[in-house]
Amino acid sequence: MATRALLSSFSPPPSSSPSSSTSLSRRFPFKHATATTTSLLLFVSHAGRRCSVFRVSGGRDGGGKVWADVRSEKQHHVTEPSRFEDEDDDDVVSARDLDNVVGVGVEGAAWWHVFPKRWVIVILCFSAFLLCNMDRVNMSIAILPMSAEYNWSPSTVGLIQSSFFWGYLLTQIAGGIWADTVGGKQVLGFGVVWWSVATVLTPIAAKLGLPFLLVARAFMGIGEGVAMPAMNNILSKWVPVAERSRSLALVYSGMYLGSVTGLAFSPFLIHQFGWPSVFYSFGSLGTVWFSVWLSKAYSSPLDDPELRPEEKKLITTNSVSKEPIKMIPWGLILSKPPVWALIVSHFCHNWGTFILLTWMPTYYNQVLKFNLTESGLFCVLPWLTMAVSANVGGWIADTLVSKGLSVTRVRKIMQTVGFLGPAFFLTQLSHVNSPVMAVLCMTCSQGTDAFSQSGLYSNHQDIAPRYSGILLGLSNTAGVLAGVLGTAATGYILQHGSWDDVFKVSVGLYLVGTVVWNLFSTGEKILE
Repeated sequence: MATRALLSSFSPPPSSSPSSSTSLSRRFPFKHATATTTSLLLFVSHAGRRCSVFRVSGGRDGGGKVWADVRSEKQHHVTEPSRFEDEDDDDVVSARDLDNVVGVGVEGAAWWHVFPKRWVIVILCFSAFLLCNMDRVNMSIAILPMSAEYNWSPSTVGLIQSSFFWGYLLTQIAGGIWADTVGGKQVLGFGVVWWSVATVLTPIAAKLGLPFLLVARAFMGIGEGVAMPAMNNILSKWVPVAERSRSLALVYSGMYLGSVTGLAFSPFLIHQFGWPSVFYSFGSLGTVWFSVWLSKAYSSPLDDPELRPEEKKLITTNSVSKEPIKMIPWGLILSKPPVWALIVSHFCHNWGTFILLTWMPTYYNQVLKFNLTESGLFCVLPWLTMAVSANVGGWIADTLVSKGLSVTRVRKIMQTVGFLGPAFFLTQLSHVNSPVMAVLCMTCSQGTDAFSQSGLYSNHQDIAPRYSGILLGLSNTAGVLAGVLGTAATGYILQHGSWDDVFKVSVGLYLVGTVVWNLFSTGEKILE
């Protein structure tokens, strides 16, 4: 259906009630003359046979009406009625219906004008987490030529890998408080810029000496530490409950795809341009993301002037969109057993996850005898599997909730898979004899691990939506502490023991987390 609009008389929109003319002026940017009545004729041709005429009129009171008329294609003139009725008419349609009629018919209307804004926010958060892990994981590849160049021992390598978590640990709770009080847009934007600059400075710091490198990595951790609480704060305001697992799974899959991208491209860049190139190239991408974020993102749907009324109503009806908090009830938060279930489970989960994130290339190189390129490529498989399985898990979780299964039951099921799956496959590593089977076990371990995105990682918004940023900051502080201790402890264990000892510790913590989670977690809201 082709559409064209003809202005038959002109008048300005009434200043007291702009709502009825806003949607029209947005679609038809014309200048108005001064008069008391606006009349707009819309001619819509139907398959070249008939012409439907919609005439819109509005007066100073801001009200508007639409008359529908149908004439044959042989009729060349449309006679305008002498006056416009003010009483109700069966042919009158609402402003929303008019928007739909005009929006569908206007040629050249871009698809992104009607794409849900809440999913624009989700995609931007996904992109931020993609960059987050690209900038984080490149060290796990670059550390191999760096350690050879600077003659670092395994303990020193473990110290360097863990130094990232020093800064990351410091800003978890602070990032949550900051996001919940000033808004997630500013906090996430700050984090991306900060860690991007620290990434670019990493090669310079390494050449200056080990202390400078440790500081640079800690500074990078400071920037990335605020990302997760800020993202959780934003999505708690933008995403309805029925879309929560899918949206979070997509955002967290950005982390996994970031690992895939970093591990896949780092060996190529190192071979072609040297190990400093991975830090320069990856770090510079943050400026591109930040420019888009500034123009498109808002901390809350209530702050977005371009958000369509229909979507704003959907979001505010089905999710919590409150003003930033002014006082944090720490005593009440810390008195709830489900909060401690999150904290303990996050620690147990991240111990194994961060060990695999930082030490997997070394494992492939030392145990499986893969070279640098092979280590990077085979490391891609587990993270690629996580990206897929996280979204599959999110779809399963949301489907189970929509079918009537309680949120508590769904969170327990998903997180149990996220704990016992990795535990089982890690125990099989000591029994395999081929590199292919070892890679397969790693891949299955990480794939089942990703179901945690629909378990504990979605639970913060379930039990305390208004304090979701702070709550994630609390639990992720425990998770980061696991990264600091686990990454450094792995270097110590390898210097005095074996990889089997490393995996046994991870399996033991997975089992502890399973018990705590199933005993104390809940999907019900416990904090207003």
